[in-house]
Amino acid sequence: GFIVITGGIGTGKTMLVRHLLSELESSDVIAVQLVTTQVEPEDMLRIVCTSFGLGREDAPKSTLLDKLEKFFRAKDAEGKRVLLVVDEAQNLPSRSIEELRMLSNFQINGKSLLQSFLLGQIEFDHTIQSPGMEQFRQRIIAALHLKSMDAEESRKYIEFRLGLVGWKDDPQITAGAFEQIFDFTKGVPRRINTLCDRLLLFGCLEERHLLDEGAVKSVINEIEEEGLGESRHPEPLTAVKSKGVALPDMPEFAHQFSSAETDLTAGDQLMQRLNVLESEIQLLKKSLQHERKLLRKAILIQMDMDIDDALD
Repeated sequence: GFIVITGGIGTGKTMLVRHLLSELESSDVIAVQLVTTQVEPEDMLRIVCTSFGLGREDAPKSTLLDKLEKFFRAKDAEGKRVLLVVDEAQNLPSRSIEELRMLSNFQINGKSLLQSFLLGQIEFDHTIQSPGMEQFRQRIIAALHLKSMDAEESRKYIEFRLGLVGWKDDPQITAGAFEQIFDFTKGVPRRINTLCDRLLLFGCLEERHLLDEGAVKSVINEIEEEGLGESRHPEPLTAVKSKGVALPDMPEFAHQFSSAETDLTAGDQLMQRLNVLESEIQLLKKSLQHERKLLRKAILIQMDMDIDDALD
């Protein structure tokens, strides 16, 4: 039979099934996952055969079905369950779904030899309810629609994940920060994970032990700026004005300062030096901010690469 799990992007469909599979005794379960989307009907059975390690051959459908049935029966005789997980099922044509339905015909004493999980976005519900899918609907033994979390659930979710890594209220996260996180993420787990990863990285680099509403807003602003296509490489700093005094480019700074007008009074010269020093301090502060921002982005890129490697 089929278990259908639907939900919006990032609501945790794949995570839920992976957690379920991790809880099963691996020696008693043979599970494969189809990650290929938009599979045409004539390719579906071949891909399933390949996924279960039955070879890749250009054989008629009857031959492929016979090979799969023998495999399922052999594993049942060994006391093993066979699971097929199909992600992004909303991309499957109706005829490809029908090919999967045919595999549910393999039974022993009324028990299906293959258990299938179909994970899809909300559009998959529309596919299932469309005309001509009645036979498939009859094979669905359970269906679940994952919704976004509310504000309280989002807070508990964050605290639970932090607790898994030994968090003991340091950094402290204020109520306002939790509200900001929920307002931005709308309770979607994947968006919560992304925002909180960046928030904790921000707190670490800024050496903060308190993450408040302002800290969350700073991180959100960075995310939104990147989403608008802001360059990852800031422009070189040139002239900066402070109290009406323009600061030249740094390579020319010493030269222009030393060639100041000699007829300035001592007071004017002192004021000019103070203004220039103030401008230089502002330059250094801006440079440090840019370097921190680049460092955060470099760490985030590495984190994304590590996540991709783990998923592969």
